[in-house]
Amino acid sequence: MRFCQTTVATPESKTSRAKIAAVSLTAIGLAFILGAASPASAQERQVSTFNGHTIIFPASSIPVPGRHHANYFFVDSDSPSLNGPLAGTETPGSVACVYQLVSGPAGCPVATSTAVPNGGWGAIAIVDAGDYPTAASDLAAFSSYYGIPAADLTVTWPGKTKPPVYQDWITEEALDIEWAHAMAPQAKLYLVESSQVNTDPTWSAVQLAAKLVAAAGGGVVSMSWGDPEVTQELGWDKYFTNKKVVFFAAAGDSGLGVSIYPGASPNVVAVGGSHFQRDGQGNSVNEVYYNGGGGGDLSPYEPRPAYQSGVSSVVGSHRGYPDVASDFCCASIYVQGGWYSVGGTSWASPTFAGIVNAAGHKAKGSVAELTMMYDELANPTEYAAGFFDVTQGNSLCTVGFDECVGIGTPRTYAGK
Repeated sequence: MRFCQTTVATPESKTSRAKIAAVSLTAIGLAFILGAASPASAQERQVSTFNGHTIIFPASSIPVPGRHHANYFFVDSDSPSLNGPLAGTETPGSVACVYQLVSGPAGCPVATSTAVPNGGWGAIAIVDAGDYPTAASDLAAFSSYYGIPAADLTVTWPGKTKPPVYQDWITEEALDIEWAHAMAPQAKLYLVESSQVNTDPTWSAVQLAAKLVAAAGGGVVSMSWGDPEVTQELGWDKYFTNKKVVFFAAAGDSGLGVSIYPGASPNVVAVGGSHFQRDGQGNSVNEVYYNGGGGGDLSPYEPRPAYQSGVSSVVGSHRGYPDVASDFCCASIYVQGGWYSVGGTSWASPTFAGIVNAAGHKAKGSVAELTMMYDELANPTEYAAGFFDVTQGNSLCTVGFDECVGIGTPRTYAGK
């Protein structure tokens, strides 16, 4: 495959129900024009609430048939903070502390959880739509602020023509590369950009991402986008079968019973969304599912994979997802001179992908990784060492596997 690239070494610093084939969001649609400092474009957006916060879905995150959409939202404002990250937003240190990836203070308060991961191997590839001209400098600024080792970043794309800039996707790309790198800073990082065509990002970008990761010795690919499931997806599952690559995809931000692909593929680790509950002193006291938040469903097309045989009482004869989950609100990111608070399974997917990369178990493909995880679920001792069982937030959030968070959320690098 021909491709072009720019290489940059950044400076230091459980009941079946009717399947929903099309997404319906309950948020109120509004028209807006954003100032030049905002990465979002002047298009229709949708506004809703989350845990007392206003959340703003940009046009790129609004599902449109035949076009893959992002899975992120702005929190409280889509205008940048020029004075550093917003107070209370999760940081690489606070997330790593809660997930027991580093040693940190009791309760893992955001303000004092400053230790960050330092692992990673092989490569991580992020697949997104559109060119991101300031990817290297934004990632360097984010890394420097949080004391994360400098990234070895390559921006690339299939074919000879660089994709155009899609303003709404720049925030997505920043979120993806910054948090994947934060969780596994020693991994080589690729941002594979795609042009928007009939279905975007195109599978040629996914194939290029897998080729690059495999050539680096192996690793992970994260895809934070998706589209409602369609019958044709059975022919697309083949794109996620490289034995040197574990593929991750967002499970969506539209709640339970809303389908999304490639998250539904049995050859992909689908990542849903959870939420840290913090007390008045900022201590993390629980992790829950936020009703109407992270996506989960039973696929109408994909049959139950062998690794889900042990949870057949939940999924029946169909593929159930997500497989796992990670915190989906709210994260700090740096984009073109300013800081934003964002959320969504677009954050969860690269975060979990980075954790798996840093775990260094080097599974031979997605199915091998998923088989290991579901085997952990079947062993109570091993499961307790590597995962947290989220049982609050929705009546479907029960003990063991469920459509809220799948197996659960990460604790330590064990079993990943």
